[in-house]
Amino acid sequence: MSELAAGGIPVAVTCRVLKIARQPYYRWLARPVTHAELTEAYRAHALFDAHTDDPEFGHRLLADEARAAGQPMADRTAWRICADNGWWSVFGKRKRRGKGRTAGPPAHDDLVRRNFTANGPNRLWLADITEHRTGEGKLYLCAIQDIWSKRIVGYSISDRMKSRLAVTALDNAVTRRGEVAGCILHTDRGSQFRSRKHLRALHRHAMTGSMGRVGAAGDNAAMESFFSLLQKNVLDRRSWATREQLRIAIVTWIERTYHRRRRQDKLGRLTPVEFETIMTTPARQAA
Repeated sequence: MSELAAGGIPVAVTCRVLKIARQPYYRWLARPVTHAELTEAYRAHALFDAHTDDPEFGHRLLADEARAAGQPMADRTAWRICADNGWWSVFGKRKRRGKGRTAGPPAHDDLVRRNFTANGPNRLWLADITEHRTGEGKLYLCAIQDIWSKRIVGYSISDRMKSRLAVTALDNAVTRRGEVAGCILHTDRGSQFRSRKHLRALHRHAMTGSMGRVGAAGDNAAMESFFSLLQKNVLDRRSWATREQLRIAIVTWIERTYHRRRRQDKLGRLTPVEFETIMTTPARQAA
């Protein structure tokens, strides 16, 4: 705006075109943002992105991530910024006696309201994240289920529960299913699903997000049922020495047993693969 004004264009005209008020501009002229304030804002932005990606990190690890993103700062500076904004590790100071950790605000409205039904493929997907311990540490699984056929259409497995875990699972599902524009993806209010990376992925695939209420497991009951089966049939069957052993076991059970051998009452005693084969072939023949 200052450059336009220097070029002879009145400030009032520029503000009217941009649909902004003149008073904030004149306040900024009287007290412009200092270089230190701008640097602080960039650092806070980098720390917030790192905290959103991995809420388990404390301020030192967040500072490492921010420095890797091009915003150098001392650990003490990172601590001060995080403390001022309340960005604590989920294992740290935010816990209070008698109260659980408060979930963040929803990024979407609840469009499902426990109505887990769909009249065709790629109309309603559910997603959630589970974890299990191995001798090397935790392993995280993000799975996406098409409620129409109960098939796991996409999943990703990682040793870190970051937003990338959810984004990779979504991209994997879209690659497998093809045209998904208009499909609703229902999740809980986990930070991975509220992250900007995941929101951008939904927009890129022309999908619609939906989120359940806080502390209401029934709002994603179908995924809880799937994870319960996984827990009984794989995770709790033995102890796992390495993440790779557990990863192979999870993939094998999903692709070989759950998809092709486990018959479900809601599918007319068919497996997910049999149900999709039977229900989609007539449609293709009619086309």
